[in-house]
Amino acid sequence: MDQLSILLMEHLMRITQEGDYALRVVLYLCRLDAGTKIEAKIIADHERIPLRFLLKLLRKLSIAGIVQSYRGVGGGYALNKEPRQITLKDVIEAIEGPIYVNRCFYDSAFCSLNRTNTCDVHWALAKVQDRLLADLDGINFEMILQRNNPFD
Repeated sequence: MDQLSILLMEHLMRITQEGDYALRVVLYLCRLDAGTKIEAKIIADHERIPLRFLLKLLRKLSIAGIVQSYRGVGGGYALNKEPRQITLKDVIEAIEGPIYVNRCFYDSAFCSLNRTNTCDVHWALAKVQDRLLADLDGINFEMILQRNNPFD
């Protein structure tokens, strides 16, 4: 990785604690037998995530179609897709919204020079943005599971 990429990764694009927790929750659910429903309290205890915080995450993951919630006796949460159908990008964007390495990618009005189409910095960051999104979209949870890491 070149110096510009390292600098950008350290200072512009960060996965929040909420995003990190969501990745861990999805991985936890992926490690369960297909169709297994599990209570939020059990997930919270295992992953050491405050329950109220976890419930907010699960709601966002449910809205994104990654997780399914079941009410009532025998209810809980389960994956709504197979692990191979869920990418890192899917989970991060479900929690944090679209990923941008610089604010001008979100809205060109943020460019103080008003020249995003001709800006050399914008061009360079676009390369990093494309690579980052491709990398996050190229890693699915089945790939992570194949690393054979047991529950910690």
